[in-house]
Amino acid sequence: MESVCDLTSKRCVPCEGGTHPLSQDEIDALLKNLNGWMHANHCIAKDFQFTDYYQTMAFVNAVAWISHRENHHPDLTVRYNQCRVEYCTHAINALSENDFICAAKVDALLMI
Repeated sequence: MESVCDLTSKRCVPCEGGTHPLSQDEIDALLKNLNGWMHANHCIAKDFQFTDYYQTMAFVNAVAWISHRENHHPDLTVRYNQCRVEYCTHAINALSENDFICAAKVDALLMI
């Protein structure tokens, strides 16, 4: 089983239609390494709360930077003091390891 540290040290690999989706057992094992992420509808998602709009937007920009570096992009729902981050691998309409790598890196933003 991989730890959060293992996931944050990995890089996303390009995912094309031939990539196999993760099995439910693999998803369950990887979810155990993430704090507060939920699995539903072929995606993993987490809601983040902030004290104000400035902190929310700083977080959104940091997530955008991670997404650009990994070339793996989440769906974001942004409100005044909250942001929902949702990952799924659109090329396969399922979850891949890339989703968990990025989720772990997003969580690491707030581990201060």
